[in-house]
Amino acid sequence: MRAIVVHEFGGPEVLRLEDVPQPTPGPSEILVRLRAVGVNPVDVYIRTGTYPFKPALPYIPGSDAAGEIESIGAEVKGFTPGDRVYTYGTAAGPVGACAERAVCTAPQVHRLPPRTSFAQGAAIGVPYATAFRALCHRAAARAGETVLVHGATGGVGLAAVQIAHAYGMTVVGTGGTDRGLQAARESGADFVANHRAPNYLDEIKNATGGRGVDVILEMAAHLNLDKDLSLLAPHGRVVVVGNRGRVEIDPRQAMSRDAAILGMTLFNVNAADMASIHAALVAGLANGTLSPVVGRELPLAEASRAHEAIMEPGALGKIVLVP
Repeated sequence: MRAIVVHEFGGPEVLRLEDVPQPTPGPSEILVRLRAVGVNPVDVYIRTGTYPFKPALPYIPGSDAAGEIESIGAEVKGFTPGDRVYTYGTAAGPVGACAERAVCTAPQVHRLPPRTSFAQGAAIGVPYATAFRALCHRAAARAGETVLVHGATGGVGLAAVQIAHAYGMTVVGTGGTDRGLQAARESGADFVANHRAPNYLDEIKNATGGRGVDVILEMAAHLNLDKDLSLLAPHGRVVVVGNRGRVEIDPRQAMSRDAAILGMTLFNVNAADMASIHAALVAGLANGTLSPVVGRELPLAEASRAHEAIMEPGALGKIVLVP
């Protein structure tokens, strides 16, 4: 089978399309024929070799995918060949999905409702689990609260908008393009602001009647964290979802509000919490409240281009590779 293989850490050029042996599932494993593979910023960080998690070389990148079950091990229950599924992770860990097939453990495989395409299924794993974890577990956001998704046009941002809207929250979203802001509106944002506009912070404050927002999901803390603190309502919470550098903040902005700054990574989620997250996501996909936005589909051979595009400003929705 064909797969993207990384033999050395480095730039996008280290992503090579190669023929590799087809994997065979063990007794408790599932072989999935992949129809779409999602690309995430964390895949880029791992590829560079600078991320805390560093797989042994050579490795196949990628964690999110969707397709059909091809075969199952003798001990697997609840799945049959032919089932449509999406995956988060593989038996090789948080890598191994950029290929025509992948072996997964049963907890890594989740049913894909008929209304959800394979490309949309490949957009679920990291983005939707991250958004759900940040919003519902870390921030403990509640219906009736106001949530600012600071960076609402990418995969995680649009997922967060949809989840917050489905849970009865008032949603404010920011983005840098008209197309992205329209996607945020269509995903459930009640108010949107262009973060390239010089007065966008005032627009957000005015939209809340001067009170501020209860929760902020921050995709670029190195740019926005200090600004975020000034937008919080009393007892507000900022969850740092993404960051690419250091930032200086004024702690008094947090002190005066009894505010909290919370970090998160999916690598810290235990098995029970992860099962809970995906149970909620599958239900949302099935009833239509969650509908992943796919911005671009590229052939598997163009994985290097996908890794470049995912880091460019103004990305809309999820970038998906098609084996």
